Amino acid sequence: MAANALVMFDKLGGSGLGRWFYSRIICWKAPYFGSIAPSIEALEAGRCVVRLRQRRSIQNHIGSVHAIAMCNAAELAGGMATEVTIPASMRWIPKGMSVRYLKKALGVLHATARVPAITDSSGSQELHALVEVRNAADELVFDADITMWVSAKA
Repeated sequence: MAANALVMFDKLGGSGLGRWFYSRIICWKAPYFGSIAPSIEALEAGRCVVRLRQRRSIQNHIGSVHAIAMCNAAELAGGMATEVTIPASMRWIPKGMSVRYLKKALGVLHATARVPAITDSSGSQELHALVEVRNAADELVFDADITMWVSAKA
């Protein structure tokens, strides 16, 4: 799917409607992500940006974006960045995630994941997707280190 995911984004990602449609396709493939109504804004090898808009259904009791909604956005961004970065002969699955909640998350948020290129595709290995979530003022409100287990496809 790696090449397919990137090729499809390259075709659809040039417009707001195309990014909306692409994001819906991804949420159809992995339905849980639909709970946060994300928009995949950028996708390229080593990087993915997911937009998340604050709304009542993802708020917590203090009126900010719920911590788990940001975890979902981080996992989506990290997973998509990993998908389009690793060789087509490999697969991935999240193995763990460390997160920090740094500031009250309000308004429109952007989760940006960065994933290093794999230098050795001969065996299984851990890969770290580093994700930052920033608000409209470009303040860091959340960050995550997602450990991905990358291995050869069966």
